[in-house]
Amino acid sequence: MTKMIRRRTVMAVSAIAAPMLARHGWAQSTYPNKQIRMVVPFATAGTTDLLGRIAAQHLTEVWGQTVVVDNKSGAGGNLGAEIVAKSPADGYTLLLGTVGTAVTNQYLYKNMPYDSVKSFAPVALFGEVANVLAVHPDMPVKTANDYVAYCKAQGPGKVSFGSPAIGGTGHLAMEYFQSLGGFKVEHIVYRGSSLVLKDLLAGHIPSTMDNLPPYLSHIQQGTLRALGVSSAKRWFAAPDVPTIAEQGFAGFDAAPWWYVAAPAGTPADIVKKLSDELVKASKSPDVIKRIRDAGASELGGSSEDLAKHMVAENVKWKKVIDAAKLEPQ
Repeated sequence: MTKMIRRRTVMAVSAIAAPMLARHGWAQSTYPNKQIRMVVPFATAGTTDLLGRIAAQHLTEVWGQTVVVDNKSGAGGNLGAEIVAKSPADGYTLLLGTVGTAVTNQYLYKNMPYDSVKSFAPVALFGEVANVLAVHPDMPVKTANDYVAYCKAQGPGKVSFGSPAIGGTGHLAMEYFQSLGGFKVEHIVYRGSSLVLKDLLAGHIPSTMDNLPPYLSHIQQGTLRALGVSSAKRWFAAPDVPTIAEQGFAGFDAAPWWYVAAPAGTPADIVKKLSDELVKASKSPDVIKRIRDAGASELGGSSEDLAKHMVAENVKWKKVIDAAKLEPQ
C-alpha cells in the first residue's frame, strides 16, 4: 500500500512539474522530436535552394528527424521569409535566407511583411558567393583600376554593365564599387544571369557585375576576362583573379551570403542547438565539398556572429543604397 501511494505521489508531482519545465525551456532537450520545415524563399535548382538542401540533409543525418525543404519564392525572398516570421516559435520552421531577406530588401521594398531584425532569431551563417567584375575581351582593360580609368575617360554613363535585377547583389556591388572609385556607368537590367551572359559574350554589353559561377567556365576559357572578385579574399575556384579590395579599393567586400534563422521568440536552447550543429557542418569536409560543388563557399558563424554581421551589413548597404538614390518599389 505504501509503495502505491508513493508512486501516485511521484506521478502527480511529475504532472505538475512538466508544464513548469516546459515554460522554462528545460523540456526542450528533446528537440527535435518531429519533422522540421526549412523554408527556402527562392525557386528550386538555384544556389539558395541547393544550400537549403545541404543544410537540411546535414541536420537530418545527425538528428534522425527529417528536415523538409519548402520552396516559397516571390518578392525577392520576402514571401518565404514572411511565412517563417509568422510561424510558431518552436524551432520546427526555419528560414534559409539571403542578404536580401536579412538586410537589403527593407530598403528596396515599400511594404515589408516582416521586420528584418525583430521578426527573427538569428541561428547561423552558412555560405557566401563572390560577384565578379567581368568584361568582354575586346574591352581595353585588364584590371579593376583600368576599368575605373576607362569609365572615367569615356564619361558618366557612357559605359554599361549588365546585371539580373535592380537592387540585386550584382547591381548593389557595382553601386558600391562606383562610390569607391568615383565613376558612373549605365545599368542594363536583364531577367536572369543567363541573358546577361549571352549579351556579354556577344559583345552587346561590355561588362557585368554578377554572381561568379555562371561566368567561371567562360573566364577559364578566355572568352571573358575577369578583372576582380567582390569577396574579401580570393575565390577558391578562381585563385588567379585578384579581389577588387586588393587592387586599391580597401574594405570592398560585396559577397552575397546565406544564413539560417528561426521565428523570433524561439527558445534560446533550441537556437543554440541549431547554431552549434550548423557551425559544425561548416567545418565538415563533406559539407564543404557539397557547398563548393553548388558554386558557393562555406561561411560558418554562430547566432552571435550572424547578429553582428547583420548589423555591419545594414550600415554598409543602407549607405550604398542611399548614395545610389534607389527608391523603394
